[in-house]
Amino acid sequence: MEVVGWDIGGAHLKGARCEEGRIVATAQVAAPLRLGLERLAQSFAEAKTLVGSASRQVVTMTGELADTFSSRAEGVERLTAAALHELAPNRVMIYAGRAGFVAPSNAGNHVGDIASANWFASASLVSRLVGSSLFMDMGSTTTDIVPIVNGAVAAHGYTDAERLAKGELVYTGLVRSFLMATAGQVPFAGSWTNLICENFSNMADVHRILGTLPDGADQMATADGRAKTIDASQARLARIVGRDSDNADSSAWIALAQYFAEAQIRSVTDGSMLVLSRGELSARAPVVGAGIGAGLLREVARRLSRDYIDFDTLIDASPDARSLVSSVAPAASVAILGSLAKASF
Repeated sequence: MEVVGWDIGGAHLKGARCEEGRIVATAQVAAPLRLGLERLAQSFAEAKTLVGSASRQVVTMTGELADTFSSRAEGVERLTAAALHELAPNRVMIYAGRAGFVAPSNAGNHVGDIASANWFASASLVSRLVGSSLFMDMGSTTTDIVPIVNGAVAAHGYTDAERLAKGELVYTGLVRSFLMATAGQVPFAGSWTNLICENFSNMADVHRILGTLPDGADQMATADGRAKTIDASQARLARIVGRDSDNADSSAWIALAQYFAEAQIRSVTDGSMLVLSRGELSARAPVVGAGIGAGLLREVARRLSRDYIDFDTLIDASPDARSLVSSVAPAASVAILGSLAKASF
């Protein structure tokens, strides 16, 4: 059976092709929804050339939160319609998380289940593969922290609002997070300094300077529209503390980048410790990490004194697809779950 899974985010469109339970093709394409649904149509056209077609297409989403839409309900409705249009004439089903797969015509009755349910797809798949774990997925914008206990998703929140309150959703990502949202003050030139609250730089610049930005992870335009080089990233980073890059040598900008990276790791570690403080997971339960920020999650696992498992080592994937399986974990997961959900189709 062939199934293509899609994850429509606010910044990226991700796809994964599953054949007999094996992921054989993957795609991650920039799709900033703030530019409108016409941009999403272009992204679908590009992604479909990478993952191919299948009679069964399954869709999850987080893009309903984009300010292109006046509400999450409108976002779910319009993204469902867009997916149906782009994937026709193939059979399309929408992933409604705890409600399973639903027909596009029934999506309006499941807005609360469909909205931002991509994390539930990944966690549900991991729950089938690892009995108990702390599943984490760091993408370009957010980090999911999901406890899995005895083969069941044990999250205390489901909606974004609930998960934010429970520490299960941390709004920090490897690429798009604003620096003024990552730290309030930073050490520079021997003093603590406040930050300029403008979008001069983001975490992609930090990780580029430190050499921790995976190839192909940054698909968005830079804050100033200039180059994606270390020098240009240092110039953007300098502005956040009211300086030009030639006001200090490279070692100072590296040190500043290290502080922002440390602040990001702490925020994820804090969220993890909040979740673990419930006492539901044993000390032996590993961290399962996914996303473009999986390398950072490995460090979080070390700080938590837990073993670490890469999501992509749990998935049967072809050599060509394996390199992106972790980065498109929700799309791969919903494709595999879709191949198992025979009764729903």
